[in-house]
Amino acid sequence: MIRGTALRRLGWPVSLRFCRQMSNDSSLLPRAREKLVSLGEGQVSLVKDDSSGIATIKLHQEHRKNALSGRMMVQLWDITKELQDWGAGKAVILCGEGDAFCSGGDLVTMQSIRNPNDGLLMATLMHDAVLRLYCLPFVTVCLVHGKAIGAGAELTTATDYRVFTETGEVSFVQGKLGLVTGVGGGTLLVKMLGSSLALNILLSCKKLNGTKAMKIGLADHIVDSKTRQEELNTWLSGLISHETEVVQALKRIAVGARDSPLNDSMLNERHNFAPLWGGPANLKALEKLVKHN
Repeated sequence: MIRGTALRRLGWPVSLRFCRQMSNDSSLLPRAREKLVSLGEGQVSLVKDDSSGIATIKLHQEHRKNALSGRMMVQLWDITKELQDWGAGKAVILCGEGDAFCSGGDLVTMQSIRNPNDGLLMATLMHDAVLRLYCLPFVTVCLVHGKAIGAGAELTTATDYRVFTETGEVSFVQGKLGLVTGVGGGTLLVKMLGSSLALNILLSCKKLNGTKAMKIGLADHIVDSKTRQEELNTWLSGLISHETEVVQALKRIAVGARDSPLNDSMLNERHNFAPLWGGPANLKALEKLVKHN
């Protein structure tokens, strides 16, 4: 685990600057946790595999199509905090149990907090969780199997990649409910697709399957639902074949370039490059090159 001076040397604060600036309602987080932690059923699980460097976050409330309860929101927040300290990590897969990814907010929970003050608490907690996931130094992938509706659609924007099955479908339906995005998906969709296209998707509330999502850059890959896990693992393994420290450094560079001014991003890149120059992975690769010459 990297802390203190080593953390600063690797450029982590630079790449997280955007996240810290946006997550500026931290004083509300304790109140949000207290309000939400006992609301609804379901759970969010985390399985970490140190040998492969792949972690899986799974939403479990199959009888409600994995709708997010208050309890699940708090668990997701806890999990994203835990992952920030995972030194062996290379990748994180976000998925849902059963035949749906996430059908939005759990109605039992929503009925308990249907007022602006509680809405702010919920949005504050979820924004903090989503931003932590968005800025993790690992390759992050959302497996869109079945419907991703409302808040579920928003969750798909928090990862680097979206892999659809043939049943995968994203729907930003907030406008039809007299709402706007509250989990950060509006902002992240604009950053991903640009303001005009994102606004069109948000206003039209259109359904996007894997084929349509691929055409506009929302989806990155499509897999068969019957073999989705094997196909996803194969596809993902091709991205994270490098040493752990290299994968993490490249992700930090991508985060910095995505969210920071040019000079800050270049500084972040230098700070991530320097510790690897002449490091174990670099020397190992150079030794192989020398042997093959």
